[in-house]
Amino acid sequence: MKRIVQLIAAALLPALPVALSAADTPRTPSIVFILADDWGWGDLSCHGHPWLKTPNLDRLAGEGIDFQQFNVLNPVCSPSRTAVMTGQYPARVSIHQHFAAPVQNHERGMPDWLDPKTPTLPRLLKEAGYRTAHFGKWHLTNRETHGAPKPEAYGYDEAAVFNGGAEWPSADLHATAKDAVAFIKANKAKPFFINVWIHESHTPHVPTPASMERWKHLDEQKQVYSAVITDGDNAVGMIIDALKAEGLENSTLVMFSSDNGPESTGSKPKKSSVDRDAKVTGYDTYYSIGDTGGLRGRKRSLFEGGVRVPFLVRWPGHTPAGAKNNTTAFTAVDLLPTLCAAAGVSLPADYKGDGENLLAAFDGKGISRTRPIFWEWLGNKAEPDWWPRLAVRDGGWKLAMTEDAQRVELHQLLDDRAEAKDIAKEHPDIVARLTRLALDWKATLPEKPNPACLTTVSDPQKPGPQKPRVKGVTPEVRSKAFDRWDTNHDGFLTLDEYQAGLKGQENLEARFKSFDKNGDGKLIREEFVR
Repeated sequence: MKRIVQLIAAALLPALPVALSAADTPRTPSIVFILADDWGWGDLSCHGHPWLKTPNLDRLAGEGIDFQQFNVLNPVCSPSRTAVMTGQYPARVSIHQHFAAPVQNHERGMPDWLDPKTPTLPRLLKEAGYRTAHFGKWHLTNRETHGAPKPEAYGYDEAAVFNGGAEWPSADLHATAKDAVAFIKANKAKPFFINVWIHESHTPHVPTPASMERWKHLDEQKQVYSAVITDGDNAVGMIIDALKAEGLENSTLVMFSSDNGPESTGSKPKKSSVDRDAKVTGYDTYYSIGDTGGLRGRKRSLFEGGVRVPFLVRWPGHTPAGAKNNTTAFTAVDLLPTLCAAAGVSLPADYKGDGENLLAAFDGKGISRTRPIFWEWLGNKAEPDWWPRLAVRDGGWKLAMTEDAQRVELHQLLDDRAEAKDIAKEHPDIVARLTRLALDWKATLPEKPNPACLTTVSDPQKPGPQKPRVKGVTPEVRSKAFDRWDTNHDGFLTLDEYQAGLKGQENLEARFKSFDKNGDGKLIREEFVR
């Protein structure tokens, strides 16, 4: 009888928790963000590319979520990456275009580096106990800029980068994934955050011999680009294989994206270009045949082909395998609040971000962004797709416009992802509302960069304080001449345009070639101004 009473009493007691082994204990997720360069939405085989093969990216998509409405917040590198780092629109810190030499930055009203006092994702995670690292491209300053803050100023424990400051050592383009793998192995005992910003598919294209051999059956143009994409996909494979080998596959949130849409295809060059930072020979924009997946525009355009990019997320136990999210308008500024939420990190009380916490989308829920999305573009205005200076999206509506709102286009992206049909005339009320949103947002932006983020060395060949430039052929004068002579407004100067602009002067062909360092027969603004 006593035994029966004991059994009944035991059954009525609350169950005690079962001790979990170290392997079963829930772990704060490690985070790996792989960011490609100029990689188009359509440059994945899982997005339907006719011949490119990206098995490792396809694996990520098959084991996680493919977000098909992910936008970056600028159609070129540096401002796009600023949005990722800070969770703020890059125009809020006067970063409008890519970081170039200081003279050009100042002409554009830009700083020479991202302000290290700005709240950053790596710093927030480091303060919460994460080990943090950045490997690969930097471009939050420029390699001709002296005195730029180093990665540790932004919250990184370890870094090996290319396209950093003038005094920084430069990493090997092809060592990025290897550096990340080594960091994973060395820091597997605690949560880590790694930015892996790969070079592919930016120029100069520097494909490995093995990848070139794989695609030797194609013509040279396709061979080079296919090899570059293969190299980038292989880097992704190295990282996800390392996570599996170290037993971290199920506790790591892995993301892949790109900083903007694909580069425009250039004319066939007379010779290869040389990347001065990496000290390697490569191929120029003739080999840039990236695919937007049917989206309008490319790099430097505020249309979707310039700002809608791949975004793949794998987080075992959270992301449903093989899911496609074509409803959530996810953006680069949403990454900081979303990843902090995933890591259990509270945002500072005084943090003023432009993003939203969309963590529920990582769990497969059809969450909607509630705030409008804004873009600004201050680069070339060339036709047909670079002319918009401002754009705003609210729900499925997207308005592209000039700075004075005298030219607008309205598109309903849910029905017209290619932005092929302008419906502004049919919806004047929506045009008026979105125009006011864009202009009101523009009015909140600073007119000048933070003076603390300007170098005192304007000429990289002459370190130290310098005298002001004398009047004459200054970069400002060259930039204005570029705009006058670029008669078809395509963002390039041909020899014919150059000769027409300087009609009657001597040695024009030789002078043109002195600017045309890569021998592709045309000049971009940077080549001519610098």
